[in-house]
Amino acid sequence: MVLGKVRALAVYFDSLNDNNLPVFSGGDLVSGRVVVDVTGDVRVKSLDITAKGVAKVRWTESRNAGANTAYAQNYTEEVEYLHHYDTLIGEERDEDCPEEGLTVLHPGLHEFAFSFNLPQMALATSFEGKHGSVRYWVKAELHRPWLLPVRVKKEFIVFEHIDINTPLLLAPQAGTKEKTLCCWFCASGPISLSAKIERKGYTPGESIQIFAEVENCSSRVVVPKAALYQTQTFFAKGKGKQIQQLVSNLRGDPLPQGKSQSWEGKLLKIPPVSPSILDCPIIRVEYALVVYVDVPGGLNLSLSLPLVIGTIPLHACASRTSSISSNCSTLSWLGLQERPEAPPSYSDLAISETERRDCLQGCDRSDSEGEDQGSLLTYITEFRYLPPPLYSEVDPYPDSVEVCRSADVRRPDTCPSR
Repeated sequence: MVLGKVRALAVYFDSLNDNNLPVFSGGDLVSGRVVVDVTGDVRVKSLDITAKGVAKVRWTESRNAGANTAYAQNYTEEVEYLHHYDTLIGEERDEDCPEEGLTVLHPGLHEFAFSFNLPQMALATSFEGKHGSVRYWVKAELHRPWLLPVRVKKEFIVFEHIDINTPLLLAPQAGTKEKTLCCWFCASGPISLSAKIERKGYTPGESIQIFAEVENCSSRVVVPKAALYQTQTFFAKGKGKQIQQLVSNLRGDPLPQGKSQSWEGKLLKIPPVSPSILDCPIIRVEYALVVYVDVPGGLNLSLSLPLVIGTIPLHACASRTSSISSNCSTLSWLGLQERPEAPPSYSDLAISETERRDCLQGCDRSDSEGEDQGSLLTYITEFRYLPPPLYSEVDPYPDSVEVCRSADVRRPDTCPSR
């Protein structure tokens, strides 16, 4: 018997997104198939798959142990989110008879389906960083007697969804800072900076509307700028390692002495970036919008506004609510009054006696069938347009006053029921 060879071993997923990438979330069903291409009859002991999800960090730091002595300190940490094992071909066999129970694959393509559920928990989003990563994959192993196993590994993406439509992420972010420049060779002067954005949560591809006010009372020409930064923090053995990367930025016009500059919704585009990772114990990914004033020859005046990059975009109703909240907060931020106007006085709404009588005559009914209804309507209409009684500490209707009969109820000012 001439044995064939394994031409190819591949893993394919059933569910793909618009970019032909396998993307899943916590609790989703991950399904697919393992394809084996053989050129002849191949005896197989087993075909196994292993699905794993691991967050891992690693970096090295130099340490001095004395004069002319140095060593490297390694920091590593690992968190496992997923571990699933399944056998697609083969079963338990007697070790004394290794040839027993072998499966023969004939020439051609062979497909073997697999499926498993991701854990119902907060999984860390797939991530690749300089000192750490979060990876999920499915590995297939084909075992044959007396030969090395054939292995293939295929990664898939996991997103831990962040909904930016929550009240916390729809809240506006604002701040104000001021500093004074002072040195021996130039005149001193203050620089003030105020900045605001309409909400805290965004998704990749959106643009951030920046509202800012810069006032330059110093002797230098300064430049207002804004930048979006990503901060990656890695934790291992009680120690942290942080990296900050510039994601996007914009520049304003130079601002000379005694001038001010306003940004009325200046747009900063968010490029395709990884969502925020906030729940992983060893990897954290955060974002911040930094609005600052570039001061030549001095320390910059900066204002940092934290952001959250989510996966679920803004809904229409949430957009309207955020816009209303943003407008109200903008009034307060700009120092404008947010109180509603006082209601008009009664004298401004009162009608003349002639108009009141015309209204009452129009409401009166002459036919006998609607006589009771017309009288009641006349009474209600007349009562509605009368001014309220004046306040008095003396009861205008003491108990000694005789209660009028229902037949005499014509004028509200003579009836105790009023």
